[in-house]
Amino acid sequence: MGAAYFYHLTRRSMDETLTMLLGKAGQAGWRVAVRGVDPGRMMWLDEKLWMGADDSFLPHGIAGGSHDADQPILLTTQAQSANSPHCVMSIDGADVTADEIATLDRVCVLFDGNDDRALDRARGQWKTLKAAGASAQYWSEASGSWEKKAEM
Repeated sequence: MGAAYFYHLTRRSMDETLTMLLGKAGQAGWRVAVRGVDPGRMMWLDEKLWMGADDSFLPHGIAGGSHDADQPILLTTQAQSANSPHCVMSIDGADVTADEIATLDRVCVLFDGNDDRALDRARGQWKTLKAAGASAQYWSEASGSWEKKAEM
C-alpha cells in the first residue's frame, strides 16, 4: 500500500520540483505517470524536460505515442496511464484517487502555494483522501528545505 505525498511549493517552481522528484523516482526504478489537466501544459513540460542538463536527462514521452508502454516517464492528462506506473505525480490539480494510493508505490500531488485556487484544490484533495482512509503526508518547503508537516 502506498501513500500520497502533498508537496506545497512556495520557493521552487513546479518544473524544478518535478524534475527533482522524477530523478528520485528514477533512482528507485519506478515508472512514473505525470498527470496534468491541460495538454498544452504537458507539451510545455515536455520541452522543459528536454532542455535539462545532459547529465540529468529524464527519458520521457507524451501520451498518445506508439511507445507509451515503454516510457519510464509518461506525461498525460488521462486517469489511466499506458506505462504501468509505480508512481503518479499530479500537477495543476489533476485528480488522484484513494484506490490509486492503495495500489501504487506513491502518489505525489504538487501544488503552487502562491496560487489560492491551487491551494484550495489541494486542501480539497487532502480532505477527500482523508475521508476515504488513504495514507498521506504533507510536505512544505517554506523553511528552505523540504519538511514533513503532517501525516494521516
